[in-house]
Amino acid sequence: MKKILIIEDNLDVRENLAEILELSNFETVTAENGKIGVQKALSDTPDLILCDVMMPELDGYGVLNILGKKPKTAEIPFIFLTAKAERSDFRKGMNLGADDYITKPFDQSELLDVIERRLKKSDRLKKAFDGTNQGLTAFINEARGQKEIEKLTEERTTKEYKKKERIYQEGERPKQLFFVASGKVKTYKTNEWGKELITGIHEAGDFVGYLSLIKESPYSESATAMEGTTLSQIPKEDFFKMLHYNQNFAARFIKMLAKNMEEQEEKLLSLAYNSIRKRVAEALVELSKKKTQESDQPKVTILREDLANIVGTAKESVIRTLTDFKNEGLLEIDHGTITILKLEKLHDLPG
Repeated sequence: MKKILIIEDNLDVRENLAEILELSNFETVTAENGKIGVQKALSDTPDLILCDVMMPELDGYGVLNILGKKPKTAEIPFIFLTAKAERSDFRKGMNLGADDYITKPFDQSELLDVIERRLKKSDRLKKAFDGTNQGLTAFINEARGQKEIEKLTEERTTKEYKKKERIYQEGERPKQLFFVASGKVKTYKTNEWGKELITGIHEAGDFVGYLSLIKESPYSESATAMEGTTLSQIPKEDFFKMLHYNQNFAARFIKMLAKNMEEQEEKLLSLAYNSIRKRVAEALVELSKKKTQESDQPKVTILREDLANIVGTAKESVIRTLTDFKNEGLLEIDHGTITILKLEKLHDLPG
């Protein structure tokens, strides 16, 4: 049963909406003003939000602005309820990321039709973007239904990269967004002595280079293929159309940015306080999470030099640590492939 949050300061309208929706087999949550609405959106995680525009405490635009920046709520379809029908009000709401408008007084069938349509579209978008190149195409095709992005480029350039081939270099200006269709990409920073520190490993279904593109600044890191890799290239202009006019697309990047910041903070703390042994264990655990295979014994294939650059230490130190883990029965090593035998013990190693 889909859950709908109703944010409306008029008691009669609020109760009427709840009754109509509950009779149509929706679960409802109600809030009498914008501040309470934001709290309930964060705590109850509805499937769709109906929100009045003119309210005390916090108006509908403020509610949308706050929830649109939260990873937990940014993807939720948002529909304004308003008695104001001026075009400027519609445009303001759409610029903030609203999915639709319903003007009061509303027709019951119109209300239900808009809700059903938005819920179905949200479900299709979530299903379409499954982390594959075909999923990316399906997602963009679905998003083209919006007038603002009808001219989105229909064909994206796909390029093959050989192992160790440079994709972009620190200091260059980004011109497109990269989507990993297959293969593996490492991003890294290089110090004045040429020493690398790997900042991320990106596999099929990941986007690469989006932070610099969003900031419209030169790349702060370099990217290289770790094996034979296929990348789809989305032009900068098309990316910004998607980001500005498609709430679901923008929400995914908000989540990725939040995750990226969290991972970088954890990595800095690890480099500052954890032993090499602990850092190698953390890197192996994190790399094993990227594997889609369902196995009690995940396998990690990575050059020892690259693993050292993730950990932030010398290759020799990593090799010694891996040998220790092997002797302790935590993993096996066969022709460069690391099979993790005891993932939980590796995860729980003391710092």
